Amino acid sequence: MVQPQATTDLLPIIDLGIFLEKAGSPEAVAECKRAADAIRDFGALIVKDPRVTEKENNDFIDMIEDYFAQPTDVKLKDARPEFGYQVGVTPELTEDPKCPKDPHCLDIIDHIPVKNRPLEFHGPDPKWRFFWRIGEAPETTKFPRLNAAPVVPEAFKDIWTNTMDAWGNTLHRAVVGVSEMIAVGFGMPAKTFSDMTKYGPHLLAPTASDLNKYGKAGTVLAGFHYDLNFLTIHGKSRYPGLNIWPRNEAEKLAVRVPDGCLLVQAGKQMEWLTGGVVQAGYHEVVVNEATVRVIENKTNDRPLWRISSTMFLHIASDNVLRPLEGYFDTEEARKAKYPKTLTGDQVRMELGLIELMNREMEN
Repeated sequence: MVQPQATTDLLPIIDLGIFLEKAGSPEAVAECKRAADAIRDFGALIVKDPRVTEKENNDFIDMIEDYFAQPTDVKLKDARPEFGYQVGVTPELTEDPKCPKDPHCLDIIDHIPVKNRPLEFHGPDPKWRFFWRIGEAPETTKFPRLNAAPVVPEAFKDIWTNTMDAWGNTLHRAVVGVSEMIAVGFGMPAKTFSDMTKYGPHLLAPTASDLNKYGKAGTVLAGFHYDLNFLTIHGKSRYPGLNIWPRNEAEKLAVRVPDGCLLVQAGKQMEWLTGGVVQAGYHEVVVNEATVRVIENKTNDRPLWRISSTMFLHIASDNVLRPLEGYFDTEEARKAKYPKTLTGDQVRMELGLIELMNREMEN
C-alpha cells in the first residue's frame, strides 16, 4: 500500500489568539497574511485557538462513539432521507463520492504522481455521518430543506443537545475567527466572509467508521473528494487516516493535528468567492498502517469506531456566490467556472452529485 510522502508538519500553525487579542496590530496582520497564504497554497491550515481544550473534543467523541455503537436499526430511526440527509444520521454506503463519475476529478488523479495518488475506491463510502445544525436559522429562505429541524436520538435525549451545541459552537467560533483572519490576509475587511456566513446552514457533522468491519489496511473510508461548503474545521481524531492534497495536487500529506489544535480546510464556496485563487482541497480518509497500529495498541474498552470531529461552515443559502467584486472578480473567473448563483442552488447541485438529494426532493 502506498504511504503518504509527507505530513502536515509542513502546514503553518496559525495563532488565532493573536488576532483575538490584538486585531489590527502589526503582529495580528502578519498572522492573518500567513493564514491567507496557507489557505491559498495548501487549501488547509492548522489553527490554535486558546478557547479550545482537548477535553471538549474528547467528551464529544466519547458520546459520538457511544451513539454509533448502537444497533443499526436504532440508528436508522434518526435518518431523514426526505431532507437529503441534511439532518440526522446518514447510514454507511449511502454517500457516493462523485469523483469516479467526474471527468475533471479523474483528470486530476491522472496528473498526480503515481506514488501520491489516492487509494482506488468504488461505490459508496462505508462511513456513517450525523448532521446537527449549528447557529441561527434564517426566518425565511428559498431553501427550507437545507434548514430543517434537528433530530435528537432517543437514547441520548438528556445530553445530546447540550453536548452537540457546546462542541459545535466552539468549532463555529474558531472557524469564523479563521475566516476573518483570511479576509484580512487578502486585504479585505475582516467581516467580508463571516457576514456572508450568518444564517448559513452550518453543520456539526461527525463521521463514524466501524473499524471492527472496516479496519483492514487499504480500506477507503471516504473516497477522494472536496467539501462543498465554505470552510471545514476538524478536531483531532483518535485514529489517523486523513490525507490531503495541496493546491497543485502533486503531494499527498498525512494529517497530524497537534493536541489542542484544529484543522481547517477550504471548500468549494471559498473557491467560488475567490474566483479560484483558493482551491477547494481534495482529501480522503483511509485505513493505513498507522491506523492499524493504533487499533492494535488500543487498551481501553471504548467502541472501536473512527470518529471525525467535524463542522461545515456554509455561506447562507440565500446569498449569492460570485467572485467578490474588487478583489477576485476577473472576467475569466466570472465566465468560466464561477458564474453568479444562489448558494442554496450550489449546495443542491453538489448534493445531487454525491447521491444525497434527488431531483424530486429539490422541488
